[in-house]
Amino acid sequence: MNSRPNKKPRDLVDGVLLLDKPVGLSSNDALVKAKRVLNAKKAGHTGTLDPFATGLLPLCFGEATKFSQDLLEADKTYEATVHLGIMTTTGDTEGEVVERLPVDVTLEQIEAALARFRGPILQVPPMYSALKRDGKALYEYAREGITLEREARPVTIHGLALAGYEAPYLKILVTCSKGTYVRVLGEDIGAALGCGAHLNALRRVEVGNLAGQDMISLDDLLAHPDPLSLLKPVDALLSTFPAIELTPDLARRFLQGQRLALGKESVSVPAEQGRVRVYHDGRLLGTGQLGDYAILAPERLVSTVQPA
Repeated sequence: MNSRPNKKPRDLVDGVLLLDKPVGLSSNDALVKAKRVLNAKKAGHTGTLDPFATGLLPLCFGEATKFSQDLLEADKTYEATVHLGIMTTTGDTEGEVVERLPVDVTLEQIEAALARFRGPILQVPPMYSALKRDGKALYEYAREGITLEREARPVTIHGLALAGYEAPYLKILVTCSKGTYVRVLGEDIGAALGCGAHLNALRRVEVGNLAGQDMISLDDLLAHPDPLSLLKPVDALLSTFPAIELTPDLARRFLQGQRLALGKESVSVPAEQGRVRVYHDGRLLGTGQLGDYAILAPERLVSTVQPA
């Protein structure tokens, strides 16, 4: 006889949680804990934060997972502390110190160094990363003492500002494109200053249009009497796209996957073509592509909304 208690069925939970990931926890571990608290059936995160990093980790539940790719592609903003004069194997505090150099730099030199990294740049991915070569993560090679050649990749540093300097700690605010390694940026700034560096602290404060002031800590989530009330709606991921409100008949046809010619319909259509979020009666139906002659093609549909 099986005496093990039956597990509670998972709930269909839809929405977005803006978690303030604590230091020392992987993004996946943070997701597992939040999923357990919300008893959610389906969940995913929108791009990892290193365990030593903290800050904004948007977690998607249920229907929101369909739109998480947009945040993977989005720009991110970080507050970073660069420790000048010390280089480590990993480029951050988790590695071993490999070299120490004296630090004697002025604010003018720092500003000149930062200016070199604004805009489009080429960046060599670090060995301690999850990028794969022949099906094996680079960090696995690194742990075996193997260093592989890596091609520099184009990234864009949209903003790079000096937030403070008390030697040897340099604080910067970075807004960057997807694929940017802030660890590598810190090392490269140190190299440009001639003293080397590693990243002492990293905190993500923005992902796309999602801002850090709405974050909740894991401890507060665990203690909250109604954690579901902390979820933002699914369309919080889509607020940068223009909206189209459909009539009941058009909404039904849209949810059936039909392309809609909106030019002759009593529907307000954005002037710009491209991706749009689509509603009926204020409820998100999904996303679509608005093309020539106001043709709306369904893209990703919210399955919890059924055609009338």
